[in-house]
Amino acid sequence: MSARVAAALGASPPFDPTHRYMTSWILPPIYLAIVRLLLSIYAFTTIFFVLGWDGVHHRHDLDRSSFSYFTDLSYWGMAFYFLFSSLHTFSYARTGRAWLQSWPLALQIAHTAFYSTIVTFPVLVTAVFWAILYSGKWFSSEFEGWSNTSRHALNLVFAAFEIFLTRTSSPAYAHLLIIVVILALYLALAYVTHATAGFYPYSFLDPNKGSGRLAGYILGILAAACLIFVIVWLVVRLRKWVTEEKFHMRGKSAKSRSLNDEEMVEVTRESMK
Repeated sequence: MSARVAAALGASPPFDPTHRYMTSWILPPIYLAIVRLLLSIYAFTTIFFVLGWDGVHHRHDLDRSSFSYFTDLSYWGMAFYFLFSSLHTFSYARTGRAWLQSWPLALQIAHTAFYSTIVTFPVLVTAVFWAILYSGKWFSSEFEGWSNTSRHALNLVFAAFEIFLTRTSSPAYAHLLIIVVILALYLALAYVTHATAGFYPYSFLDPNKGSGRLAGYILGILAAACLIFVIVWLVVRLRKWVTEEKFHMRGKSAKSRSLNDEEMVEVTRESMK
């Protein structure tokens, strides 16, 4: 793969020279790693507790169909992102070099794209749930309230943590295409689910309720995803300018040392992108 293509996909060699994916402008790397690990543990705990609860209460159909819902798929993705990002950050905090930096280029690109999805999809999931799917009445049990809040509100908090408190750069433009492709693949999955299991994961995907209405929902959600991506891109750019240029809070590298001169030059160069 050429360096130009890798750069367009957010992983220009050498990969992440100033360790943006492993550092925060306010937290030392070890604390960033701990927070990411705790977020991963909470997400996985939520996933498995919900699956266990549904099983114990004889709602096995919900367990079997969980991978048909975009909410559940995106929550799994977020849980795994925070797990792997915490491991990379722990390795960086301990040795000064993250595992990710020695991984093959394809996996480095995958990680940058992974980041772009977890700062985009939680916002989309939350917006769609509360604007379209939520009935307006609070949930009938504490469990339903907690599980839905965890997956349709706290997911947004987790994404905000990565957007506002790390040193990551804005997502690569090419990742918007990846976002669109994932949404298209999910749309196909939804109709495969109907063909094989007899139900639509989301009622607004039912073409029997009107093809125009269906097209409106699909195009509206696609437009919302693109808009969210652009807003996140701008917010991250603004965060970099405020923290690094305005207040000179360029973060700390491994073992709580300040960024060296070479890294400072690279930070300045990246901030101008």
